[in-house]
Amino acid sequence: MELADKARQIVNRLRAAGFSALYAGGSVRDLLLGQPAKDIDIATNATPAEVQALFERTVPVGAHFGVVIVLQDGTPFEVATFRADGEYLDGRRPAGVVFTDARGDALRRDFTINGLFLDPVTGEVIDYVGGRQDLENRVLRAIGDAGARFQEDYLRVLRGVRFAAALDLTIEPETWQGLRGAVPAIGAVSAERIREELVKIFISPSRVRGLDLLDESGLLAILLPEVEALKGCEQPPEFHPEGDVFVHTRLMLDMLGPAVSPALAFGVLLHDIGKPPCFFRDETGRIRFNGHEHVGATMAEAILRRLKFSNHEIAATVEMVRNHMAFKDAPHMRTAKLRRFIARETFPEELELHRVDCGSSHGSLDIYEFLKARREEFANEPIIPPRLLTGADLIALGWKPGPKFRETLEAAHNLQMEGALSTREEALAWAQKNDDKR
Repeated sequence: MELADKARQIVNRLRAAGFSALYAGGSVRDLLLGQPAKDIDIATNATPAEVQALFERTVPVGAHFGVVIVLQDGTPFEVATFRADGEYLDGRRPAGVVFTDARGDALRRDFTINGLFLDPVTGEVIDYVGGRQDLENRVLRAIGDAGARFQEDYLRVLRGVRFAAALDLTIEPETWQGLRGAVPAIGAVSAERIREELVKIFISPSRVRGLDLLDESGLLAILLPEVEALKGCEQPPEFHPEGDVFVHTRLMLDMLGPAVSPALAFGVLLHDIGKPPCFFRDETGRIRFNGHEHVGATMAEAILRRLKFSNHEIAATVEMVRNHMAFKDAPHMRTAKLRRFIARETFPEELELHRVDCGSSHGSLDIYEFLKARREEFANEPIIPPRLLTGADLIALGWKPGPKFRETLEAAHNLQMEGALSTREEALAWAQKNDDKR
């Protein structure tokens, strides 16, 4: 059963019990834009207690604010009572709510395009705030007083940037003024909520517009000052004719495909943040950034921890930053080292980072094509084959575990991956020949 069918079942059950029920917010907006709904929120005049009494499987995640999760055939739907927010005291959430009607519920929302309702039975769009017209005109407009809307919940400044970028909307002047006025207070928002919005911005195909709006609003300087510092950081023109490090990074983001992981998006965004602190000119006057990938890896980890990313995403992104300069050495690597380089979990996304890194600067994709070809060549067999020579074999030959023991196993595996050893017998014979070196 499709998402819309399940949502209609919830609406029908609420209406059969004498309540009103409508689709609300982002799902209505996306429907009018012809985009598939990722989820469908339902608004009703039933109280949380009445919703819970009607449905067998519910979770009162925000009953205090009128929100209940209804599980319909295993799919969760947010069912919220029409409500008006009480006073906002902390720039994050209202002190309380009062239940109201659909019009009152629309007026407490953030942007007109998110204040729409839809009757799924008749197909009628119910619009109390002019959201449909704004959507047709590609305008992002705050509901009511723009300054007040952003002061109520400072996360709305990031949501505004995200909606404007993702939906290609022009931000209406008073809304832009209210958004920028609330930017200095963004620190009142939790790092987790900020991270969620930043991730949505940078994994979006419209990530460059998002970056520009973050920059123009002042959010970039507050949330990612290390990226702000890329502006004006010169690069050697013979390798980077495109301009400074910020311009280079922006071009890379633009060259990425439409679907990217958070790790790749932030790997690109942060890959050169070590350049400003490593900048110097040598005795010939040439610009250099020695070791910037290692400095950048440390900086990237600190940024991602500040934003409360998961350990797995941090590890993947830091690996990309740390290794992005290693690609230039790939054609000169021994086969065993190259196999290990390609076998790493993050290699596919690192290869994409390398592609846009080269494409946005000097334009040469020779190494990219070389690595693609070698990866295809290695794909016909295990890229890291099981060892022909094991620790048990060395012990059986009388070896004792120690530094030389590990070095011998590693050397044998390298020779195996380079084709010098192809059978267990050859590996054992090689070990016996090297027995005097232990």
